[in-house]
Amino acid sequence: MKEIRLGIVGLGHRGRAMAMLSCDAFEYVKLVAVCDKYRRNWFDSETADTREVAFGKDYPDTVFYEDYETMLDEAGLDLVIVETGADVHAAFIIKALRRNINVLTDIPVVASLKEAEDLWRAAEESTAMISVGANPNEQKFTVFLKDFYKRGLLGEPFAMEAEYIHWWLPGSPVERILNENGEWRKLLSPIRYCTHSLGPLLTILNEPLRKVSCFSCHGRSPVDDYLQVNKEDMQSAQFQTDSGVIVRFQRNGRCRAKIGYHNYRVFGSEGYVERLDRFDKPVIRYNTTKEENNALREMSGEYMPPGYENNESISRFHGGMDYVMLLKVYTALLNGEPAPISLKEGLAMTIPGIYAEESAKRGGEILRIRYPWDEDWKVDF
Repeated sequence: MKEIRLGIVGLGHRGRAMAMLSCDAFEYVKLVAVCDKYRRNWFDSETADTREVAFGKDYPDTVFYEDYETMLDEAGLDLVIVETGADVHAAFIIKALRRNINVLTDIPVVASLKEAEDLWRAAEESTAMISVGANPNEQKFTVFLKDFYKRGLLGEPFAMEAEYIHWWLPGSPVERILNENGEWRKLLSPIRYCTHSLGPLLTILNEPLRKVSCFSCHGRSPVDDYLQVNKEDMQSAQFQTDSGVIVRFQRNGRCRAKIGYHNYRVFGSEGYVERLDRFDKPVIRYNTTKEENNALREMSGEYMPPGYENNESISRFHGGMDYVMLLKVYTALLNGEPAPISLKEGLAMTIPGIYAEESAKRGGEILRIRYPWDEDWKVDF
């Protein structure tokens, strides 16, 4: 394969970003087809972020489809990128896999245990590659953490923490762009959006998360004009592996705390690593008993993956993480290599959030987490 014929389903802000980055940065990628239930996202300038012309005018040779299955059947795709709402990824992935079309899907991968079962089965029956677009796994912190662990400087992790605190800007253009295509944002439980936080941590765990207890704050966040609902919007979960490693995770979708989105802390038997993002000043700190005085060292904690710092053109796409994610996927596809981030890895960072949501509904009940590859797997809620 010398050229990748690309299709994208879902033309919200994320789908448009994937289109722009794929076409601008990879000369061997040809955007041949796009699909969205809203024609305005392709033909109108009103919803096209800050662009002065309709988004589709930049890609005159790209065919717009309103029907996804028609696109899959007619466009001759090598790869489809699924950028639909976070609650409906699985159905679109499965339809592509059944046609043996390669897939790159955004996270979370599934919205229910039944979807996890159906998707796992579809992937096993398909000859296509399915890669998970977990861009936080490409950030500077994750790369550093994996190397720190591989070199034996962390030892074995025994406790981890992560948080994803999302600043809310009611009535702003940013909120409008995020919400205009996002009906799922009205109802999606915050704890289910756990992949950006659990993904990086799971890269150094040699076992899955197996138990969870989760609590909610019972709808104490303010209401905005779009959501029109005072839903539970701050949730805290504690996970544990079979060997006893604990992972604490706090997540919300909207609040008044403009403090920085993604934070991580990792405690190991020989060292420690953290990424703290406060007021646009992210920093990574670390220490290890393997070094003299066990001194706490510090470096800048921007998202840009190591080795790409001088490429300013990619920095606006999630700080360079999207570029590296796409580069790895396209390279794997061209060379016939396995997916950079497999479906199993994607489900391992998605399914714990589904169990956490169920635990919160049950008042914090401790639940056993199962996965589709487990012998005792079952869809029990």
